[in-house]
Amino acid sequence: MRISAGAPHPLGARWDGRGTNFALFSANAEKVELCLFDSHGRREIERIALPERTEDVWHGYLNDVAPGQLYGYRVHGPYQPERGLRFNANKLLVDPYARQLAGRLVWSDAHFGYRAGSARADLSFDRRDNARGIPKSVVV
Repeated sequence: MRISAGAPHPLGARWDGRGTNFALFSANAEKVELCLFDSHGRREIERIALPERTEDVWHGYLNDVAPGQLYGYRVHGPYQPERGLRFNANKLLVDPYARQLAGRLVWSDAHFGYRAGSARADLSFDRRDNARGIPKSVVV
């Protein structure tokens, strides 16, 4: 298998000279997917579910991912805005623990988890993928 359990700490992406450990905190997620991108950040080349959860940290280790790799996360979970839960795996997320970003934000209402202009306002759900307009996290 390409991905192994890895470690829950430190948070973020950490290269150890052989591979990279990915760790992301999410108390309410049901699944976290690591998305790897080409060197320009335009095309998602692979999507891998993080295999382990230790308390509220999702983690995995890839022995063939080195510095310079562009990535982001898609986090699955309940979409219940009335309870403050707005998981939307159609939206690529920047790693909040990333030490470097590549690219720039290209503004679009596709970045919202809800459908802007909907009669249901922010209770609606937007299925559009926003990855093309989001900066990518970089393994350093």
